[in-house]
Parts: sequence; C-alpha cells; structure tokens
Amino acid sequence: MRRHNRTALLRRLHTAGPCTRAQLASDLGLNRSTIKALVDELTAAGLVDERVPDLRVGAGRPSLLVAPRPAAVFVLAVDLDVEHVTAAMVGVGGEVLGVRRWPLPRGASQPCDVVADVRTACLELVAQLGGEPVGIGVSVPGVVRQRDGLVHEAPNLRWTTEPLGERLGAALGLPVWVANDADLGALAEHVRGAAQDAQDVVYLCCNVGVGGGVIFGGRSLRGSSGYVGELGHMVVHPGGLPCYCGSAGCWETEIGEDGLARALGLPEGTQAEVLVAQLRALAATPAQARQQLADFAFWLTLGLVNVVNVLAPELVVIGGLLAALPRSVVDDVEAAVNRRSLVARAAGGVRVATATLSDRASLVGAAELAFERALATT
Repeated sequence: MRRHNRTALLRRLHTAGPCTRAQLASDLGLNRSTIKALVDELTAAGLVDERVPDLRVGAGRPSLLVAPRPAAVFVLAVDLDVEHVTAAMVGVGGEVLGVRRWPLPRGASQPCDVVADVRTACLELVAQLGGEPVGIGVSVPGVVRQRDGLVHEAPNLRWTTEPLGERLGAALGLPVWVANDADLGALAEHVRGAAQDAQDVVYLCCNVGVGGGVIFGGRSLRGSSGYVGELGHMVVHPGGLPCYCGSAGCWETEIGEDGLARALGLPEGTQAEVLVAQLRALAATPAQARQQLADFAFWLTLGLVNVVNVLAPELVVIGGLLAALPRSVVDDVEAAVNRRSLVARAAGGVRVATATLSDRASLVGAAELAFERALATT
C-alpha cells in the first residue's frame, strides 16, 4: 500500500505539477499524516523539494509547494519520424533536460544505423546530465507489438518485422518501450495537451500517413497485442485510390498528406511546411477555406462519423497537419459529425478540438510511456 501511495503521489506531481500537502491529501484521498510521511520520504530520497511559492500579492504565510526534482528521475524519449529523429532527456514533471535531432533519409533508413545513431545521441544526453535514466520510450510510425517493441510494419520507413525494442535495449542496457506514434500522440494530448479534462478521447493524426489513438476511461486503449488505432486504413471510399496496405479507398488516401495536397491544388509529395503555410493563409478567408476544402472536409467528416459511432468519445483531437486546418472548417466538421452521428446525438454531442502539442506530441508521448512504467518502480 505504501508503494502504491508513493507512486500515486509521484504521478500526481508529474502530471499536474507542484502543489501543497493539503492539495495532495485532497487529490489522492489520503490523510495528512500519510502525505507528510510520503513527502518526507521522497524529500530524503532527493526526488522532491518543498519550496515557497512565488507570490507577489496576498498576506500571511504561504503554504509550501511540493515539487518534483526533474533531474532526480528522468527518462529518454525518441521520436522516430519518417524524415528525422528526435531524442530527448525528460525529467519527472515533464521538463525537457536536453534534445538531439537529426535528419533521416526518407524511405532509406536502415534499422541498424538508426539504432546506432539513437544510442550515440542518448549517451551524449546522459553524459550531459549525469545520473542514470530509468527507461526509454520510443515512438514509431508503424504497427508495433506492445509486448516486446517489435515493429511489425512501418511502411513509410520501409521496415518489416524489425525487433526495435530488443535492439535498443541491448544497445543501451535500459528498459525500452516502443509504441505507435499516434497512440503516443493520444497519450501526450491526454496528459499534457488538449484532452487533459476528457476521459474518452480519439486522437487522429495526419502526417505522411493517418493514424489514431484511443483513450478509454482515462487510459490508453492498446488491445491485446498493442495493435489498436489503424484508423487510416478504415475503408471509406470503395473503389477509391489504392493504398500501400493493399486495400483501396482507405481513409488515409483521402485525408492523408497527399489528399490534403490535392485539396489545396498542390502536387502530391508537397512538403508539410508548404501545406501548413497554405492552410494558415486560408484561415484568413473562412468562406474561401470552406469552399476549397469542401471535399476534404467531406471525407474527414465521413470517417469521423464512423469513428464516433463505434467508439463514442466525448472529444476528438485532430493533430499533425490536421491541426493546421482553418477553424471555420473544423467547426463545420464538428457540426456535421454531431448532425450525422447517432451516437453523438444520443450523447449530447462530441467536441472536435485541434491538438495543442503540435509536432511534439509523439515525443512527449514517448516520454510519458516510459514514465508510466518507470514511476511504478521508483
């Protein structure tokens, strides 16, 4: 029970930040003497500090704040994207203590080379701080087996049956947890982004491909093997464009990066930065945005109606390139989903929000994945 309470207290400080002992007692449902004993124990272990809040107004003696010490417990996080890799050192509380980033040849990256580069970057980060990380979380744009971090398929990396978790674990001598990038985006937005106040969430991310993550009852829904969230391969247009997965008319073919480029009148393969710039320019003219993106919004709505009818979330968070959609278009999509979805109407409506963590979501999620495991044993 003591270990459980200790983990709960650390988790509370990690996700919600510094607070008083009284707040901890209220939030965790524990008496003040138990909180005092736990805080004293964690302080003695060097994991937390108590400090006077920075108050510029008010009278009386302020209550001390209990705050985590970021460098005392830290993890490594790696976001393995299609065109670059980012490695970061993240302390308890979510503070980024160091970052390394380098380009990746699109579609030509060899797993052994990536593992070697990640090892080098992680060792440099750890040497910068000193100490020992408690684990490493890794985000991959592909289908990942939760149990051992096997990348079953990552088409845009051209990887198949790659034991990434095993390779990285051997290279770094640390516990390694690997997950799909969209699953980790959902986790990140739930812990630190647009979905912090929601318990049932669908996160939809569009970059080169389209993926999804699901938060159910406040917890990540990963399925028996971790293969949950391939929303981009839901068929919405029978007889439509061929998809790399072997099917045709997948949602990804209509709302993925190339589909968005077509909607904007740009050639397929246009860089994401150009697409975002075009979307931001369109935001200044809502009527034009609605007109130009009408077909794109139709396919986005169609897929979301199906997702909402099956999963019944209270909130849909759209990320990646979708987060740059003009708000007028997002509002129209939200209204159409609530009008057309039986479940949304029965539940009193579903909200559609844009992600707040932008291109950091997968990296933040990788860190949170590692902290989920690591805090339980700290």
